[in-house]
Amino acid sequence: MSDSGPLNKKAVALKYQAFDPAPKVVAKGDHELAQRIIEKARAHGVFVHESEDLVMLLAKLEVGDFVPAQLWEIVAELLVWLQSVEATQKE
Repeated sequence: MSDSGPLNKKAVALKYQAFDPAPKVVAKGDHELAQRIIEKARAHGVFVHESEDLVMLLAKLEVGDFVPAQLWEIVAELLVWLQSVEATQKE
């Protein structure tokens, strides 16, 4: 997700489930919809990563699309990092 200025705001929400071939785009939007996606994620304790470059690439996908292989490495790194952050918060 990206949390840049209101006119340029974009957000993409991903979900990964065991046995899926890759994370899947479950929501995306621009401007006000992006803001609502970000607010809802934060309200539910979902991590919001701010990377304009990654969001621009993911925003080209449609809701329901799996993340393409070219982006697996960066998305996997984010998911591994997130797991370590969540584990630290539980301690």
